[in-house]
Amino acid sequence: MKRIVATSALLLTLGLCSWAQEIRHEVTVQGSGFFTKQTDSRSISSKPTYSGGVNAGYRYNINRWLAAEADYDYFSNAQRFFSPAGFAQLQNNVHAVTGAAVVHLPLVFHRLSPYALAGGGGIFFDPRNIATLDTQGRGTFVYGGGFDTRFVKHIDLRVQYRGFVYKVPNFDTAGLNMDKFTHSAVPSAGFVFKF
Repeated sequence: MKRIVATSALLLTLGLCSWAQEIRHEVTVQGSGFFTKQTDSRSISSKPTYSGGVNAGYRYNINRWLAAEADYDYFSNAQRFFSPAGFAQLQNNVHAVTGAAVVHLPLVFHRLSPYALAGGGGIFFDPRNIATLDTQGRGTFVYGGGFDTRFVKHIDLRVQYRGFVYKVPNFDTAGLNMDKFTHSAVPSAGFVFKF
């Protein structure tokens, strides 16, 4: 009986130790940039200002090569519209909430752990300088990749690039309606806390 109890206790301890070694959860905090390309239609052009922001995210590692990720991004910029009739600049807060599948790539070079991601979500434009305009949301496709490298135990440095593809916001104003898609480049870098 003592051998069965001792063997069971040993197997339980080894199982818990191996489970504790497997890192499933990651929380990240990063500084990021928001660089949206100019989009043109026949009568109007949209050229938002570039801005910096923050990214906070959570990643759950399903196994060694596949993970699911949820991110929140915040930026403050100005949507600028140019037309023959004039110029409009709308200061706004930009919030993005996205989810993505992450594939960890097997290539490891000098402790770099690369990955690629793809998913979707929503991007929300909240005008600050015109009280009559409401927040406008747009669906977005997100793609990208990056790499992690060890900083200290359970903390990595992450460098990544994500691209957002979405329709140009028009704030439900006919004169700003372009009905075109645009692209924002969102590079970022920061810390990953693993547990």
